[in-house]
Amino acid sequence: MQFVDETSITVEAGKGGNGCLSFRREKFVPRGGPDGGDGGHGGSVYLIGDESLNTLIDFKFQRFYKAQNGQPGQGRQMSGKAGEDLHVKVPVGTTVIDEDTLEVIADVTSEGQVVLVAQGGRRGLGNIHFKSSTNRAPRRTTPGTDGERRKLRLEMKVMADVGLLGMPNAGKSTLIRAVSAAKPKVADYPFTTLVPNLGVVKLGTHEHFVMADVPGLIEGASDGAGLGLRFLKHLTRTRLLLHVVDAAPFDDADPVAVVESIAGELERFSPTLSELPRWLVINKLDLVPVEEREARVDDILARLSWSGPVYRISAISSEGTDELVQAAHRWLTEQRQLENEDEAAAERERDMRARMEAESVARVEAHQARLRVKRGEVEDDLDDDDDDHDVEIEYTR
Repeated sequence: MQFVDETSITVEAGKGGNGCLSFRREKFVPRGGPDGGDGGHGGSVYLIGDESLNTLIDFKFQRFYKAQNGQPGQGRQMSGKAGEDLHVKVPVGTTVIDEDTLEVIADVTSEGQVVLVAQGGRRGLGNIHFKSSTNRAPRRTTPGTDGERRKLRLEMKVMADVGLLGMPNAGKSTLIRAVSAAKPKVADYPFTTLVPNLGVVKLGTHEHFVMADVPGLIEGASDGAGLGLRFLKHLTRTRLLLHVVDAAPFDDADPVAVVESIAGELERFSPTLSELPRWLVINKLDLVPVEEREARVDDILARLSWSGPVYRISAISSEGTDELVQAAHRWLTEQRQLENEDEAAAERERDMRARMEAESVARVEAHQARLRVKRGEVEDDLDDDDDDHDVEIEYTR
């Protein structure tokens, strides 16, 4: 099964039915007058959130969706049948963007949420509406209007409470395997994880939260390096970021430089996203000699001037993971309670989400514009057609 998290589709609402030009003709009724009925309204196109879907793969094979046209009116004042609305299911977590105006039409964030994306055309009026004292036999009708047509970009972002952030091979997949039932691929080479993975972390019968293992980021991710833009956008849905750092990297990379590099990519991609609460999770301490661990951690924290929460873990042996997930659950519970009790806090949260979404869309659009300019330069130099610009990148599960 392929994981597709971005695609474009075209939706078209139904056309309204035309009004009817008709006159009553019956025996012994020589001048029955106009009796043309109205047409039917055209069907509209709606998107509906569906939690059973977790990819946009279906839209790769069908890109055009059209609602039913309204039927024309008939004589004897009979109105045409309205066109049926078209309901298209999309995964929960899908952002709907108008490609022509770049307007964010809606965020589908809950099961069963309905979003109108194309309004059906209005019905035409029959000639019965134009009868008057001076015009007893009107021959005027109105046609139905065209349904709305839109090109939409659908972007799916995983819906999670906690997002794992870090360089490739930092141990994010191992951590989510240790605390949930998710089983992402784990190996000793970079970029093992190619698609976001979700895991439900259970702490009790009715206590749980969702954790997202997002593919590792590299320097330049905010400019599109390593498909970084496609990975970064998944973090805009989360409430809390766990920045996973390898305490004993195999390539002898400096953990402090790694943390600062990722923090810089976050800020360049979305300043609002960089303001999300972020906890430092120092992983793979089992690879550091016991007598050196505390000194290694102290050195990292001192050079980072880190003032937020810090957790020391070994994901492969589950050492320290219980304390981490319990603290994350407490924090999430307190945040939800605060938003439920304080409308101002809830409004701040909604405003922050809106700003992150706008910054994410703007960053992606700027990157695509740069690519279009670059392709134009290449085409000018080589005087050759490049038909690869609309090829979608897919992640294979």
